[in-house]
Amino acid sequence: MSQKVSTPHTTSDLPNNLAKVMSNDRRLSWQIATNLFLSFKYAWAGIVYGLQTQRNFRIHVVMCIVAIGLSVLLHLQTVKIAIIAITSGLVMTLELLNTAIESIVDLTVKQSYHELAKIAKDCAAGAVLISAMAALLVGGILLLPPLATLILSYW
Repeated sequence: MSQKVSTPHTTSDLPNNLAKVMSNDRRLSWQIATNLFLSFKYAWAGIVYGLQTQRNFRIHVVMCIVAIGLSVLLHLQTVKIAIIAITSGLVMTLELLNTAIESIVDLTVKQSYHELAKIAKDCAAGAVLISAMAALLVGGILLLPPLATLILSYW
């Protein structure tokens, strides 16, 4: 017999201190940002949320840093570093979109199961997987030959 896990759907369902923090931080988030600074603030809040709550997003960020760092260390051409950065950025972007889609689906279906919700979540996760595999291929093609040359030069 499976247990139904209850998650809060409104700030009134949360403990007082957490509800207060959430309502203060996001009470006006539904409004259009009145200036460019607020737009960046909200975008940064999404990135921070991804870093704080999404293990896979943190993994993608670390892999991006490693790939770009290795690119610089190996003195790759600027265009190759840019290709690695763009590919890595695409993976991280899709991971954040996946998180957004999952949040919207969870908000919509709450704790009930719906086949269309499963399809939406699975397809979003599949998009991230495809982009991660493409990034791995790009990174392998661009990084492995100079890395192998460097390693073999020490033997």
